[in-house]
Amino acid sequence: MGPANQTHISEFLLLGFSENPEHQLPLFGLFLGIYLIAVGGNFLIMLTIASDSHLHTPMYFFLSNLSLVDLCLVSTLVPKMLVNLLTHNKAISYAGCLTQMYFFMVFAGLDTLLLTVMAYDRFVAICHPLSYVTIMSPQFCGLMALLSWMISLLNSLLHTLLVMKLLFCTEHEIPLFYCDLTSVLKLSCSDTLINNILVYLTTGLLGVLPFAGILFSYTQICSSIMKVPSTGGKYKAFSTCGSHLCVVSLFYGTVLGVYLSSSVTQSSWKSSVTSVMYAVVTPMLNPFIYSLRNKDIKDALRRLISRRISSQ
Repeated sequence: MGPANQTHISEFLLLGFSENPEHQLPLFGLFLGIYLIAVGGNFLIMLTIASDSHLHTPMYFFLSNLSLVDLCLVSTLVPKMLVNLLTHNKAISYAGCLTQMYFFMVFAGLDTLLLTVMAYDRFVAICHPLSYVTIMSPQFCGLMALLSWMISLLNSLLHTLLVMKLLFCTEHEIPLFYCDLTSVLKLSCSDTLINNILVYLTTGLLGVLPFAGILFSYTQICSSIMKVPSTGGKYKAFSTCGSHLCVVSLFYGTVLGVYLSSSVTQSSWKSSVTSVMYAVVTPMLNPFIYSLRNKDIKDALRRLISRRISSQ
């Protein structure tokens, strides 16, 4: 493509959902409600864990990190979508797009890494209970969380720096409600071979390998649970990882939905719906899954509410 068709564009257009003005206000109300529920739910989980000494364990330490990441993830995407819906303006600046893309990759990557670490925590707790306190020491847990943050931050930085070197065509429409790396790469007039190779590599390292680690952990967990002689013992052992398994299923199920929808359809509306399930609805549902299925969280919430009421 000739130089005349290459430019350093100043903005992108996020096509998102319906362009019908009558749909904008209902969509704004819907996503504002989802955003408030997601922020409130994840903040409540973090507050409950921080305020209750019974929950100062490795499992809930990682859960509080996951809630923080989910809160940051929806805050990276939804406010801009709400502004665009309210103003009927789909534009996002070039700098704003790269910033949103960077933080989205950071928090989405952290989701996969933290879910993997949480699966390892459950594996140690169920398969090696006598060594659990020794293996999952506070120092080790802090190191695992720090490594997860560093890996995700550096991965996102590398992708963003490579995107900044690209030139873009006059076509600047992104068929989603947020700036997605693969969608941005498709708009470039430059050679994106290195970018695409890096995308495949990091998808394997931060997507496939963590998922394989989770599958391995749960294979070992199921094997250990089946060896428990009593039905009550099996139920008690499985109940300690039931919430995490639900969150993992929801997360990877929606990720698979996003991948399949982008492969088989060119509809921006369908792509946006599946992306919303992955990037917005899942972070909203995670606090409810943990609070409704987890007895420790429910008990801690009751104690927190009781303290608040008695202090008034």
